[in-house]
Amino acid sequence: MMADDENGNDGDAGLATKTRPKTRKPPMYKVMLLNDDYTPMEFVVHILERFFGLNHAQAFEIMLTVHKKGLAVVGVFSFEIAETKVAQVMDFARRHQHPLQCTMEKE
Repeated sequence: MMADDENGNDGDAGLATKTRPKTRKPPMYKVMLLNDDYTPMEFVVHILERFFGLNHAQAFEIMLTVHKKGLAVVGVFSFEIAETKVAQVMDFARRHQHPLQCTMEKE
């Protein structure tokens, strides 16, 4: 038989159970290209292939959407990846003297 402690408990410690907080998926961000009247269509296709890994047909289709509708969602990424893609596209466009705009917004 187990010895009782001074409080009258029989010495069995209750199991402390921790409930794990539910982890949520991080918010995702849409990366979008905006139309302008100066950036050549071929340059936009090149950007889509180079920075977003699209094949030529996919890149051409998105470029046409940007051209006709004024903007198109190019992809959906975590914040850090979206931010990096926007910076890469903007820097590449500036270095080639094109006013192409690339933005991101929460999905």
